[in-house]
Amino acid sequence: MAVKVIVPTPLRQYAGKKDSVEVNAKTVAEALSSLTTQYGDLRRHLFTEDGKIRSFVNVYLNDEDIRYLQKELTPLKDNDVLSIVPSIAGGACLAGGACLAGGACLECM
Repeated sequence: MAVKVIVPTPLRQYAGKKDSVEVNAKTVAEALSSLTTQYGDLRRHLFTEDGKIRSFVNVYLNDEDIRYLQKELTPLKDNDVLSIVPSIAGGACLAGGACLAGGACLECM
């Protein structure tokens, strides 16, 4: 099933500067796996070392937070839209990048 994944501005540099990527997937987990297979540098920004979605990364399916659906096991349909939305907080980044909640920075991670 063709699904559109919206890539947020701070992560586009790790996704070939694309604002969205189309992937074929049956679940949210498959879509994110396909995305990070195509763009390996995204993986460390979206997932912890043990493979869980980072706490400051929110994923929405057609404007619904997947945490209130079936999380990564949420099924997808053709033409669904997944949006990756990092939580943004104030702070300074040592590398001059976009800092996220909890001091986790897209550049410093």
